[in-house]
Amino acid sequence: MKKLLSIKNLIPTLIIILGVVIDQLTKLLAVTFLKPVDTVPIINDVIHLTYHTNRGMAFGMLKDARWVFITVSLITIIAMLAWLYSGRAKGRLYIYAICLIVSGGVGNMIDRLALGEVIDFIDFRLINFAIFNGADSFVCIGAGLLILALIRDIIKEAKEKKEKQEDEP
Repeated sequence: MKKLLSIKNLIPTLIIILGVVIDQLTKLLAVTFLKPVDTVPIINDVIHLTYHTNRGMAFGMLKDARWVFITVSLITIIAMLAWLYSGRAKGRLYIYAICLIVSGGVGNMIDRLALGEVIDFIDFRLINFAIFNGADSFVCIGAGLLILALIRDIIKEAKEKKEKQEDEP
């Protein structure tokens, strides 16, 4: 328990909390200001703020499988937190990736538990993309950072292995 409450874990914990707060605050603003007007163009036909709810996952797939999403999210969040707080997540890129994935997962889980659906509001119309929210962005950016960190480490290990082989007679 002491390790979990260490100064080293304070920054990741604050990042996760901040991500959840930002996500929930933006969703509250969407409900308050966008729901009555439906959509507000930021750049017409490129990006709009549009109130939308989603009972499924990305692109509305698996509608009404709420408990599946909650279960998978909970398992993923617990696994990520275990990795983060065990000290096995080495390097800032891994730590930030985990923080973003967890904060996004928690943000959308709050919606699913409280409302039975997720509030979306970022409407990128230039490529006819699905309407999404801050939590979705956090998860995607975190997943991208995680992939980047893994690729970086694989390349680094391959170089080290090659150098070691070249040094051997």
